[in-house]
Amino acid sequence: MTNLLRKHLEDQPLNYGHGKISAFIAISLGLLGCLTAFCFLFPNLLTMPELRAVYNPLLIKVLLFAGIGVGFIAGWCSVFRNPNRLWGLSGIFLNTCAALLASGQIEGNPYAARNVYAGLDYFILTLLVLALVFIPMERMFAKYQQQKILRKGWVTDLKYFMFSHLGIQLLAFFTIIPAQVLFNQWINPRLHQLVSSQPLALQFLEILLVVDFFSYWIHRSMHKVPRLWRIHAVHHSSLQMDWLASSRVHVAELIMNRFVGYIPLLFLGFSPAATYAYLIFISFHAIFIHANVRFRFPYVRWIIATPEFHHWHHSSEDEALDKNFAAFLPIYDVIFKAAYMPSHLPQRYGTTPGTKVPEGFVDQLVYPFKKRKKKKT
Repeated sequence: MTNLLRKHLEDQPLNYGHGKISAFIAISLGLLGCLTAFCFLFPNLLTMPELRAVYNPLLIKVLLFAGIGVGFIAGWCSVFRNPNRLWGLSGIFLNTCAALLASGQIEGNPYAARNVYAGLDYFILTLLVLALVFIPMERMFAKYQQQKILRKGWVTDLKYFMFSHLGIQLLAFFTIIPAQVLFNQWINPRLHQLVSSQPLALQFLEILLVVDFFSYWIHRSMHKVPRLWRIHAVHHSSLQMDWLASSRVHVAELIMNRFVGYIPLLFLGFSPAATYAYLIFISFHAIFIHANVRFRFPYVRWIIATPEFHHWHHSSEDEALDKNFAAFLPIYDVIFKAAYMPSHLPQRYGTTPGTKVPEGFVDQLVYPFKKRKKKKT
């Protein structure tokens, strides 16, 4: 299935007037519609308890069937305009399945408590919102005008995106719980009270300063320590940058980053409101700095990490290697002499010449742990 998607849906142009855009819309809405219907059919297993409380079932049902309707129309448009009618018919089929799955009663019934669940609803919501924000943004303000929406590697990146969102409970189990077990005995309640009583804006800034400092040294270590570099090289293996490329992060790196990032939050005891604000902001920011946009931000690019700043970190050009490690505050790179931002924009991305990361989600997960073949002398 993956090979079929790569063959037909990677590095493919979506030109106006050929039925390809309508086929893409039809298939996308059909898949999202089927997944949303499954969330209603199996809410205890597939949805997050934190999100269930804010759902309006009637509104979601209206939006679901509106999306299915748009998907049907787009599918038929593709059938009439695209000589290869298979894609349009596939979109119609998927939207038909979504309509059948959602045709039953999906009103808000009481949910039974369940300790284990998958965040399928979280995946659907974030994918839909981010796609609606970033795809138009990258089309209107593209840094590389010729880069395709369905660029090479997007199928692999979508799998990473799905894993990181569906496995949110699993990631929490391997990060938050171990940190609490290891460091809970050293927590100071008075410090927690002092920190959490500060204004939310001040707490937000403090979280940025502290967590970014920890993240900076983890990130820099991943470039300098060979064993860690093999894990982090997966993230650098994208040859083209866009919003979805930010998701290509090895699971071992995800766990390390979240574990280390949670430690200062645990010790200092910031209020939940400040912590949630930080998590939402930094998640959006991490996607934005990978996006294929030409924004330069001349007045703030040395204060806040911008797409220009982070694109240079991903560049495989010799002068850019091991530069710009900061996730949010470039001042750390300035202080520790790793900042690099010339007047022109990078033209080449990827890993270092001696690092060859395989394609494909599974192969990349295994890659850091494979024994390296010794070169023949």
